[in-house]
Amino acid sequence: MDFSDKSKLLVVDDSAFMRKLISDFFVGNSKVEVVGTARNGKDALMKIQKLQPNVVTMDIEMPELNGLDALNEIMSICPVPVVMLSSTTQSGTEDALTAIEYGAVDFVTKPSGTISLDLHKIQDELVRKVEQAALVPISKLKKPSGKKQQELTLINSNRRKESINETRGTSTIIPTVEVKRQRVDWSRTSKKVVLIGTSTGGPRALQTVITKIPKNIQAPILIVQHMPAGFTKSLAIRLDQLSEIDVKEAEQGDILQNGVAYIAPGGYHLKFKKLGTSYGIVLDNKESPRSGHRPSVDVMFEDVSQFQDLDKIAVIMTGMGNDGSKGLKVLKSTGNVMAIAESAETCIVYGMPKAAVETQLVDEVADIDDIAQTIMKYLP
Repeated sequence: MDFSDKSKLLVVDDSAFMRKLISDFFVGNSKVEVVGTARNGKDALMKIQKLQPNVVTMDIEMPELNGLDALNEIMSICPVPVVMLSSTTQSGTEDALTAIEYGAVDFVTKPSGTISLDLHKIQDELVRKVEQAALVPISKLKKPSGKKQQELTLINSNRRKESINETRGTSTIIPTVEVKRQRVDWSRTSKKVVLIGTSTGGPRALQTVITKIPKNIQAPILIVQHMPAGFTKSLAIRLDQLSEIDVKEAEQGDILQNGVAYIAPGGYHLKFKKLGTSYGIVLDNKESPRSGHRPSVDVMFEDVSQFQDLDKIAVIMTGMGNDGSKGLKVLKSTGNVMAIAESAETCIVYGMPKAAVETQLVDEVADIDDIAQTIMKYLP
């Protein structure tokens, strides 16, 4: 591949050592070429406009203009796919999720703080995510709303959540639609569970879907989002604040309840077992990662397939790779399943949904804004 055919990468970090280390990861790479470096957010803004890179890696913690503020400006002035580098501290996890909301495509956690001498541990992950991010069209990058607007949204969501119990009944958010007669054995009154799998771009996709689900949904929701340990809890807290339904990071032994979404913790496969007439969460960190992922969508789908008295609504959304497609085959061969895939038009990365569609087992393809409504029409 000629230089002109390669994606151009700008590396942004306040540490000269880290800039050199990250740049060295791409020496000899056939898809990506480092065209410059920047020492802070202010420098990054100038370099992006000058060098016009296809992708940027950016540290969150920097002087003058930090990564979050720089990202906010970049998405307003000169949008470009950005992969953030974050620490694994509590503030680091929250900052990484804020970066995703602001428009970052993905993030990678540094193994040991701001200056990680052992950064080579995440070399393969960073290179893979940068290569993938470079392919994301500018049109897929959402411009952030202002900080005040975000705070207002949060306040209004909390008020709505507090008062929702007063107005139980038919949801005014998602109209119920008659089920298409795709399967004669699909019953809207039998016990249901909603299974959602997603990866790159998933946090924003989940916010779009979960915030449109009504409180009185007659099913629990199990979610696998590819994320490291710690980040899934912060994601659950954010979604819970913004949604009518309850959202939590799944815990060992949780009894599944309608109107609750359970997010698999990073580092654990999400499974469950029958407890009388109920079902309980089982978290497994002993089974190996599947295709590099723990939690894995395939593992969740395969485990849930054994419970044939439950009808399943399986949803596969944005993400690189093909996690979920093998599990979907098992689900479809063992019980009543309606499968929904996010459309190519709205996916940040059309990998996982594409693999699912290629199995020819997907019942509906929907834009991200329509997925909640599509789920609801298969429920009582």
